[in-house]
Amino acid sequence: MREAWKWMSLLFVGLSVLVLISSLGYPYHDRLGPGPGFFPFWMAFIMGGLAFGLFLQARQTGKKGEGLQSLLPDREGLRRVFTILLSLIAVTALLDPLGFRISMLLFLFILPFGLGLRHLLGVLIFAILGSFGVFHVFYHWLKVPLPIGIWGI
Repeated sequence: MREAWKWMSLLFVGLSVLVLISSLGYPYHDRLGPGPGFFPFWMAFIMGGLAFGLFLQARQTGKKGEGLQSLLPDREGLRRVFTILLSLIAVTALLDPLGFRISMLLFLFILPFGLGLRHLLGVLIFAILGSFGVFHVFYHWLKVPLPIGIWGI
């Protein structure tokens, strides 16, 4: 597994360098503020730094001779993977009829319980901020159109 982590982190470092170089072809600023090159530059910079840090960590930890068995999830891990996939399918199906706020509220409230988290108040606060708060930021401040839903909530 250690070798897989090393190779994948190096792949992401290389991808980050390519994105960073290509982002230099776009203006960093425009007359309104950050330009089209701003976001890809910083995302590539951050991704490259994190991937390089992961590479350094993978070099220092792990056992030699780990095989394919260590890459495959156990029964609990497989259950979590399917919980996440089914939740993502459900939220995608509910996005247009219920709107962003309600579907994300349900998704962010149900998913942590499906993954084993049991702190009701923390999950509720996270779900409300993650649905209504993110909607407010993107819809009202950034003017990004998001699905409203049939109830207009």
